[in-house]
Amino acid sequence: MEDSVINKFQNKNILLTGSNGYLAHALCSLLAKTKCRIIAMDIHQITPFLPSKIRKIKIIKRDIRNPDVFSEILKPIDIVFHFAAQTSVYKANDNPLDDMAINLLPMLHLLETCRSRKISPIIIFAGTATECGIPKYLPVDERHPDHPMTIYDLHKLAAENYLKYYVRQGFVKGAILRLANVYGPGPKSSSAERGVLNMMALRALQGLDLTLYGSGNFIRDYIYIDDVAEAFLYSASKIDKINGQHLIVGTGKGYKISEAFEIVAKRVEVRTGRTVKIRHVKPPSYLSPIETRNFIANRTRIKKLTGWKPSHGLVNGIDMMIDAFVNNTTNYAK
Repeated sequence: MEDSVINKFQNKNILLTGSNGYLAHALCSLLAKTKCRIIAMDIHQITPFLPSKIRKIKIIKRDIRNPDVFSEILKPIDIVFHFAAQTSVYKANDNPLDDMAINLLPMLHLLETCRSRKISPIIIFAGTATECGIPKYLPVDERHPDHPMTIYDLHKLAAENYLKYYVRQGFVKGAILRLANVYGPGPKSSSAERGVLNMMALRALQGLDLTLYGSGNFIRDYIYIDDVAEAFLYSASKIDKINGQHLIVGTGKGYKISEAFEIVAKRVEVRTGRTVKIRHVKPPSYLSPIETRNFIANRTRIKKLTGWKPSHGLVNGIDMMIDAFVNNTTNYAK
């Protein structure tokens, strides 16, 4: 990451929601390189993955569903990275009200707190590339129409639109990063359908077969977690250029799911000397139609407006992930 970007966060007050999560861990690792003050907020008190090198960090236990959760902590905040979320498509469809309470209403509470108290931080929100539904063309850019196919995507899009509206009204500055398929070391996702490459790498390292639904011919854009964290910092540092917009974050290169599994298997074989088998299994009947999409990101706009571009290809990223798992097996495998 360029020093000119990380230096923009010098002496800034930063609120990080969902601080026990995957994105927060990677972002904090980058922010440890500068003198900033972080309030790390999560529903759970324990944050074992937050880097100890951060000079000034305050960890607080708060429930994001509480309408007053932001009232006591927003006043000194310059930047909010809003990562707290329920990330299971299936849980969202089973219980839309619970999903709304976690994925939509907290954004409105945050924005209303800003409006009513005349506080105007920068808000960078973690969206998802699946908000567009089944893509009509590839690669997907910011002009692609939105057609959410799940409750999860519907609520993420609604939260995004609330943020855009409050930006247009001048209450806050903000932007949304819609993320492609993120992989790499970090805290284990609470949702079984997230972090598939992570799970397959761990299975391979444990000597287990990899299980692939069907032929695995659907295309995904896999992006390494450190690149995603950098995208958030680049975006916050260039807020005046991207204010009120959503940006697509991916590598711009697509792989069939089967190809990505084969890379995981081969790289684990190189690392351990053990053969890794891939078993094709029948997809479960409950799979969401969103699983049948093909997706490749068009990253032209985020590169043009912020200067961000990914640094890791899939083979390199998988090697780094495997190394991290081997060196930290007891932490990552839990």
